[in-house]
Amino acid sequence: MKPFKIAAAQFEHRSLDKEYNLGVIDAMSAEAATAGADTIAFHECCITGYTVARTLNRNEMLELAEPVDGGPSIRRLSELSKKNGITILAGLFERDDENRIYNTYVCADKNGPVASHRKLHPFIHPDLSAGNSYTLFELNGWTCGILICYDNNIPENVRATNLLGADIIFMPHVTMCTPSTRPGAGFVDPALWKNRKTDPTSLRAEFNGLKGREWLMKWLPSRAYDNAAYVVFTNPIGMDHDQLKNGCSMILDPFGDILAECTELGDDMILAEATTDKLNQAGGYRYKNARRTDLYREVMTSPHTSSQRVAWLDEDSE
Repeated sequence: MKPFKIAAAQFEHRSLDKEYNLGVIDAMSAEAATAGADTIAFHECCITGYTVARTLNRNEMLELAEPVDGGPSIRRLSELSKKNGITILAGLFERDDENRIYNTYVCADKNGPVASHRKLHPFIHPDLSAGNSYTLFELNGWTCGILICYDNNIPENVRATNLLGADIIFMPHVTMCTPSTRPGAGFVDPALWKNRKTDPTSLRAEFNGLKGREWLMKWLPSRAYDNAAYVVFTNPIGMDHDQLKNGCSMILDPFGDILAECTELGDDMILAEATTDKLNQAGGYRYKNARRTDLYREVMTSPHTSSQRVAWLDEDSE
């Protein structure tokens, strides 16, 4: 496999404004292609907006959602891919032929959708259906996978995607800066975002502390390290409806080291190169080979009822 140049982007999307968001995707995709990237990844539901779904009823969600095959936003992504000469990964709410709604992330090139992944653990709206399969696809000779936000909180999802062959896992998110039982967690005051030009210090302290980046660093590098995989983490910056998000989009290598990270207090993009040598050099490669599935095969497949809770949501919103 040849070296694979990947761009990861972050931007402040506008809720329910697909035209604006696709315009940003256009501009940033062109910039990434000019910089030499083969593909560019954006965040979860970057086309539609995410947290705003809490305010919508079922009919409004059906109106917002689109089919992947033949839908206007995915057609536009393919047009942008052809125009800018780059493969694009972006998220939206999907509607299928039976009016089921999904949180979906799509990889599109000039010929149309290459792959799409339905979030396995959705929660922002009660009418969202869960995806039921892992997603593997080829880009530039590399086997890639997709896991959306909460999907990555369950380590088994990342390990399964990797064991199925994915050496690069795209992890689009809308995360951080929300309350939970974890010490230090909480919302970040939107006033800090409004004043970011005159007082960036206070905003960075919140974004980089336990409400944001310090929490991310507790788990994200381990997903890359344990699986000897490249990880492409994307997250919005700025206001997502009524919540402030801190960006931190980054690309990590199979050693769990950060190759590149967005640090601007605004729209930003970074680029990194994936090379095959690290896949076998990283410790995770050796540890996977040393597995003894005879010890835990029955443990891992024993009956279990999934009970998903999201700490910052009211119980009736989950």
